[in-house]
Amino acid sequence: MYDLKIIGGLIFDGKGNKPFKANIAIKDGIIIEVGECKLHSKEIINANDYIITPGFIDLHTHYDGQISWDEEMKPSVNHGVTTTVLGNCGVGFAPCRKSDRTKLINLMEGVEDIPGTALHEGITWGWETFPEYLDVIEKRNYAIDISAYVPHASVRAYVMGDRGAKNEPATAQDIAEMAQIVREAREAGAVGFSTSRTLNHKARDGEPVPGTFAALDELNGIADGLVAAGGGLFEVAPQGLEFDRPVFLSEVEWMASLAERTGLPVSFAMLQNELNADSWREALEVVDRVNGQGGRMHPQIAARPFGMMIGWDGYHFFQKRPTFIALSEKLSSEELRRELAKQEVKAQILAEADTDPDPSKQFDSIGAFLLSMLDKMYSMGDTPDYEPGPQQLVTNMAEAAGVDPVSFAYDLLNKDEGRSFLMLPFFNYVGGTQDAIYEMLKHPATVSGLSDGGAHVRMICDASIPTYVLSHWARDRHRGPKLTIEEAVKVQTLDTAKVMGFDDRGQLAVGKKADINIIDMENLALGFPHAEDDLPAGGRRLLQTATGYVATIVNGVVTRRHGADTGARPGRLVRSR
Repeated sequence: MYDLKIIGGLIFDGKGNKPFKANIAIKDGIIIEVGECKLHSKEIINANDYIITPGFIDLHTHYDGQISWDEEMKPSVNHGVTTTVLGNCGVGFAPCRKSDRTKLINLMEGVEDIPGTALHEGITWGWETFPEYLDVIEKRNYAIDISAYVPHASVRAYVMGDRGAKNEPATAQDIAEMAQIVREAREAGAVGFSTSRTLNHKARDGEPVPGTFAALDELNGIADGLVAAGGGLFEVAPQGLEFDRPVFLSEVEWMASLAERTGLPVSFAMLQNELNADSWREALEVVDRVNGQGGRMHPQIAARPFGMMIGWDGYHFFQKRPTFIALSEKLSSEELRRELAKQEVKAQILAEADTDPDPSKQFDSIGAFLLSMLDKMYSMGDTPDYEPGPQQLVTNMAEAAGVDPVSFAYDLLNKDEGRSFLMLPFFNYVGGTQDAIYEMLKHPATVSGLSDGGAHVRMICDASIPTYVLSHWARDRHRGPKLTIEEAVKVQTLDTAKVMGFDDRGQLAVGKKADINIIDMENLALGFPHAEDDLPAGGRRLLQTATGYVATIVNGVVTRRHGADTGARPGRLVRSR
């Protein structure tokens, strides 16, 4: 007898093959048959009108603190994710001495915009070393599987103390100790090592992430620690990614050298920027050269414009205006939105100047910056449109209506009873098109990543990217070429599994883990981001739901039905092999 049988669905197996009709039989969390599946089953799901895919693997999240208080793992669970990887961008919470906990929380708050109050209240700790951290995760049950990199900043702080935090050069002894910690972490089950070198990543006090300026001997020494433990992914947030083409390309070259010398897979963030719109193509030339010689370089790309959302429930233009501050301090969210819709309140806010920002609060002065970017900001329409045309630019809309752009932007925030958002793309939208993203997605070495699940909680909700890859790229796009469904599935299942070294998942085949999505493709859709005050200490974050997920199955157990949590927690720690 099977534990679970899925009958009648159209199977997209994750390997890029053409879809086919078949039944799937599951026993003890494993797919044991794909075909007729004639035996009886304890449970049967009829998938006649739906597609069936492997569960999505998100290799770029920041749930390092959230694993302490959230078994469900929102918002990734809303979007078909069944395996996630923590510890990206060189930041995390292990290894960590008790005396350094606040420092690492301040670092995470600064880099990933996760409220420090939520982290202080929510993290339960119980570890010092990275192996101990994995042991704590292993004792808990989740709705999805969890895996983790060992982060450079934590390792550097643990070994070098204040010298590491201040980005002082590492000595030979420092490097040897860091390499040993990374080796032990990998042997305990870390899936790799991550580091950040981008100058945009800073702690709450404005200091760059420990490791930002690490010399190549330090990075190579740590890589050798991974090699000694059998390998693992070397993940990098590179310098120059945002605006500096020569620096970015030099980063790609040293990563290429590391990949060639060590044989390690190397993954790095790659985005299109306005100043150097084709530097990503030059990076791919290096990747092609290395991979053509047997190396393994895999750029992580964002499958939609990379930026921020502007709305009353997140960051916005008027957050430092005295009237807004006074209202927000005494009213609930619902009451505040109703008050902001009043014309006399609007007039008062527009007439005011910003108050002085609080230097202890991150992004407290962002309102003036956002106003300076109005000409690059888009209305997303009545349904979230991440590829809007020039007619949806706020300034163009204001000009057509004969209205002052700032006043017009205020009114746009009041749409949908004050729940509307505007889109400000920083990257991946040069010329107002996603054509570059299409080319990146089609490249054989790239993987869909950079969702930042659990991070930048009042700025984005890119954890919904897996749903977007299917709904936009394989069905809805009308401003350029699309992917096939089989391509859209493969880039976030088998491709991501291979990069991470997960050979037991990412495809629907006999002997593989029964991590599965059953999807109503016709009705698959994203909702608008919305705010919930559900973080520890009442912290606010943006969440984004989706319709169309009929069921999500993890380790052979149904964890979600029609978008609702079943309460099942079959997710476990995934240790490297």
